[in-house]
Amino acid sequence: MNVPEDVSIEIMGKKVKVSGPKGSLEKEFLLKGVKIGKSEKKIKASSESERRKDKSLVGTVIANIRNMISGVIEGYVYKLKIVYSHFPVTAKVEGDKVVVQNFLGERTPRIAKIVGNSKVEIKEQDIAVTGIDLDEVSQTSANIEQACRIVGFDRRRFPDGIFITSKGD
Repeated sequence: MNVPEDVSIEIMGKKVKVSGPKGSLEKEFLLKGVKIGKSEKKIKASSESERRKDKSLVGTVIANIRNMISGVIEGYVYKLKIVYSHFPVTAKVEGDKVVVQNFLGERTPRIAKIVGNSKVEIKEQDIAVTGIDLDEVSQTSANIEQACRIVGFDRRRFPDGIFITSKGD
Protein backbone atom coordinates (compact mmCIF):
# COMPACT_ATOMS: atom_id res chain seq x y z
CA MET A 1 0.00 0.00 0.00
CA ASN A 2 1.38 3.42 -0.98
CA VAL A 3 1.61 6.28 1.51
CA PRO A 4 0.66 9.83 0.39
CA GLU A 5 3.29 12.60 0.48
CA ASP A 6 1.86 14.66 3.36
CA VAL A 7 1.45 11.64 5.67
CA SER A 8 4.12 10.09 7.87
CA ILE A 9 3.82 6.59 9.29
CA GLU A 10 5.79 5.04 12.15
CA ILE A 11 5.67 1.33 12.88
CA MET A 12 6.79 0.14 16.31
CA GLY A 13 6.23 -3.62 16.41
CA LYS A 14 2.43 -4.08 16.36
CA LYS A 15 1.75 -0.34 16.84
CA VAL A 16 1.12 1.97 13.88
CA LYS A 17 1.19 5.76 14.21
CA VAL A 18 -0.13 7.85 11.31
CA SER A 19 0.42 11.64 11.26
CA GLY A 20 -1.04 14.08 8.76
CA PRO A 21 -2.39 17.61 8.31
CA LYS A 22 -5.45 17.06 10.57
CA GLY A 23 -3.65 15.31 13.41
CA SER A 24 -2.24 11.93 14.34
CA LEU A 25 -3.73 8.53 15.12
CA GLU A 26 -2.20 5.56 16.86
CA LYS A 27 -3.53 2.01 16.81
CA GLU A 28 -2.19 -1.30 18.07
CA PHE A 29 -2.92 -4.43 16.03
CA LEU A 30 -2.79 -7.42 18.37
CA LEU A 31 -3.37 -10.02 15.66
CA LYS A 32 -1.39 -13.26 15.71
CA GLY A 33 0.54 -14.15 12.60
CA VAL A 34 0.36 -10.69 10.96
CA LYS A 35 3.56 -8.74 10.31
CA ILE A 36 3.53 -5.04 9.44
CA GLY A 37 6.54 -3.47 7.75
CA LYS A 38 7.55 -0.20 6.10
CA SER A 39 9.94 0.55 3.26
CA GLU A 40 10.31 4.16 2.08
CA LYS A 41 6.75 5.25 1.12
CA LYS A 42 5.13 1.81 1.21
CA ILE A 43 3.43 -0.19 3.94
CA LYS A 44 3.43 -3.96 3.74
CA ALA A 45 1.33 -6.34 5.80
CA SER A 46 1.87 -10.07 5.48
CA SER A 47 1.04 -13.30 7.24
CA GLU A 48 3.17 -16.30 8.01
CA SER A 49 0.66 -18.83 6.70
CA GLU A 50 -1.53 -19.14 3.63
CA ARG A 51 -4.73 -19.89 5.57
CA ARG A 52 -7.81 -17.95 4.52
CA LYS A 53 -8.33 -16.60 8.06
CA ASP A 54 -4.79 -15.20 8.22
CA LYS A 55 -5.15 -13.58 4.80
CA SER A 56 -8.37 -11.91 5.91
CA LEU A 57 -6.58 -10.52 8.98
CA VAL A 58 -3.96 -8.99 6.66
CA GLY A 59 -6.77 -7.35 4.67
CA THR A 60 -8.27 -6.02 7.90
CA VAL A 61 -4.97 -4.44 8.95
CA ILE A 62 -4.52 -2.81 5.54
CA ALA A 63 -8.10 -1.47 5.57
CA ASN A 64 -7.61 -0.02 9.06
CA ILE A 65 -4.36 1.70 8.06
CA ARG A 66 -6.05 3.05 4.91
CA ASN A 67 -8.88 4.45 7.10
CA MET A 68 -6.32 6.04 9.42
CA ILE A 69 -4.57 7.71 6.45
CA SER A 70 -7.88 8.96 5.07
CA GLY A 71 -8.81 10.30 8.51
CA VAL A 72 -5.66 12.36 9.02
CA ILE A 73 -5.95 13.80 5.50
CA GLU A 74 -9.69 14.50 5.14
CA GLY A 75 -11.42 13.48 8.39
CA TYR A 76 -14.84 11.87 8.73
CA VAL A 77 -18.33 13.37 9.06
CA TYR A 78 -21.51 11.50 9.98
CA LYS A 79 -24.78 13.41 9.69
CA LEU A 80 -27.84 12.56 11.75
CA LYS A 81 -31.40 13.89 11.66
CA ILE A 82 -33.81 14.35 14.58
CA VAL A 83 -37.28 13.13 13.59
CA TYR A 84 -40.43 13.58 15.70
CA SER A 85 -44.14 13.60 15.00
CA HIS A 86 -45.71 15.16 18.11
CA PHE A 87 -43.38 15.99 20.99
CA PRO A 88 -40.57 18.37 19.96
CA VAL A 89 -37.24 16.74 20.75
CA THR A 90 -34.30 18.83 21.90
CA ALA A 91 -30.68 17.67 21.91
CA LYS A 92 -27.64 19.35 23.40
CA VAL A 93 -24.01 18.55 24.10
CA GLU A 94 -22.93 18.48 27.75
CA GLY A 95 -19.26 17.65 28.15
CA ASP A 96 -18.69 14.17 26.76
CA LYS A 97 -22.41 13.35 26.41
CA VAL A 98 -25.29 14.16 24.09
CA VAL A 99 -28.48 14.72 26.09
CA VAL A 100 -31.80 14.19 24.28
CA GLN A 101 -34.80 15.66 26.09
CA ASN A 102 -38.57 15.33 25.65
CA PHE A 103 -38.21 12.24 23.45
CA LEU A 104 -41.76 10.84 23.08
CA GLY A 105 -42.74 13.21 25.89
CA GLU A 106 -40.57 11.37 28.41
CA ARG A 107 -39.48 13.28 31.49
CA THR A 108 -36.10 11.60 31.86
CA PRO A 109 -33.46 12.59 29.32
CA ARG A 110 -31.77 10.01 27.14
CA ILE A 111 -27.98 10.15 27.19
CA ALA A 112 -25.47 9.08 24.52
CA LYS A 113 -21.72 8.96 25.14
CA ILE A 114 -19.29 10.82 22.86
CA VAL A 115 -16.35 8.50 22.18
CA GLY A 116 -12.76 9.79 22.06
CA ASN A 117 -12.01 13.06 20.28
CA SER A 118 -15.20 13.16 18.19
CA LYS A 119 -16.92 16.53 17.97
CA VAL A 120 -20.72 16.80 17.92
CA GLU A 121 -22.43 19.89 16.52
CA ILE A 122 -26.20 20.33 16.80
CA LYS A 123 -28.06 22.83 14.60
CA GLU A 124 -31.84 22.65 15.02
CA GLN A 125 -32.79 19.18 13.72
CA ASP A 126 -29.39 18.27 12.26
CA ILE A 127 -26.49 16.68 14.11
CA ALA A 128 -22.97 16.44 12.68
CA VAL A 129 -20.37 14.14 14.23
CA THR A 130 -16.82 14.88 13.01
CA GLY A 131 -13.37 13.54 13.77
CA ILE A 132 -10.27 11.91 12.31
CA ASP A 133 -10.76 8.41 13.77
CA LEU A 134 -13.44 6.47 11.88
CA ASP A 135 -14.05 4.10 14.81
CA GLU A 136 -14.74 6.97 17.24
CA VAL A 137 -16.97 8.92 14.84
CA SER A 138 -19.05 5.90 13.85
CA GLN A 139 -19.39 4.66 17.45
CA THR A 140 -20.50 8.10 18.66
CA SER A 141 -23.12 8.25 15.89
CA ALA A 142 -24.32 4.76 16.77
CA ASN A 143 -24.55 5.72 20.46
CA ILE A 144 -26.75 8.72 19.60
CA GLU A 145 -28.95 6.59 17.33
CA GLN A 146 -29.28 3.81 19.93
CA ALA A 147 -30.11 6.23 22.75
CA CYS A 148 -33.31 7.14 20.89
CA ARG A 149 -34.35 3.63 19.91
CA ILE A 150 -38.04 2.87 20.40
CA VAL A 151 -38.95 -0.49 21.94
CA GLY A 152 -42.47 -1.78 22.31
CA PHE A 153 -44.15 0.64 19.89
CA ASP A 154 -45.18 0.19 16.28
CA ARG A 155 -42.49 1.85 14.10
CA ARG A 156 -45.15 2.82 11.54
CA ARG A 157 -47.12 4.83 14.11
CA PHE A 158 -44.12 6.24 16.02
CA PRO A 159 -41.44 7.33 13.52
CA ASP A 160 -39.60 9.33 16.22
CA GLY A 161 -35.87 8.99 16.68
CA ILE A 162 -32.46 10.22 15.64
CA PHE A 163 -31.23 8.54 12.49
CA ILE A 164 -27.94 8.50 10.56
CA THR A 165 -28.62 10.13 7.17
CA SER A 166 -25.15 10.17 5.62
CA LYS A 167 -21.68 8.80 6.23
CA GLY A 168 -18.73 10.32 4.49
CA ASP A 169 -15.85 12.73 4.48
